[in-house]
Amino acid sequence: MRISDDRYSRDRLRFDIALQFIRHEARTHTIRAWTGLSDDRIRKLYRSYLCDCRGAPLARHRGKSPQQVAYFMRTARARQEAALLASLCRLLGALPLAPAPELERSLPCLARAELLCQAYEAYRGLIPEGLISFEHAVFLITTLVRGDELILGGCRDCSAMLIVDRWSLRAPRCPLCAADHAQGAEAPLPSAACSAPAAMAGAGTAAVAA
Repeated sequence: MRISDDRYSRDRLRFDIALQFIRHEARTHTIRAWTGLSDDRIRKLYRSYLCDCRGAPLARHRGKSPQQVAYFMRTARARQEAALLASLCRLLGALPLAPAPELERSLPCLARAELLCQAYEAYRGLIPEGLISFEHAVFLITTLVRGDELILGGCRDCSAMLIVDRWSLRAPRCPLCAADHAQGAEAPLPSAACSAPAAMAGAGTAAVAA
């Protein structure tokens, strides 16, 4: 039986993506979900890749994948890095433009897996010591597609993309705008030498900024 070029290309892509997931230390069940390869085939790829690699062997993580959205919101740095990674995923097409819960089951696929790898590698290129592991990246885009806990929003001052709590009652500020707002709030009051109208104008400006 002759194997068609399309089938060969698809199988080759499947193995290439599996190897990329291995390099990013993805768990076996994650690789299986996104590539369709069996656990046995994935284990053989692990053995082949680890035996041929130079230097320290790649870590092979076991157990459940990350499941706590609080990981992305715990610190200002985590929120910034999550927003950057989500922006890259959206830019490259790995993440839909809006939450789409109906896509959650079909999200893991070869085409999106390839785009996710590109986005994650771009993220690590920008932040080599980034906080977000590849498994967390998979969890992040799954969470944003589901849209029931976290969504992508914009800074209320500059519209920069942010990771936002789905049930937040007020749009947040990005770190730069938050710092500028804090500095404005801490600005000194007009000196006693200022005229009364000038002092009142300054107080009014401060109240608007607050």
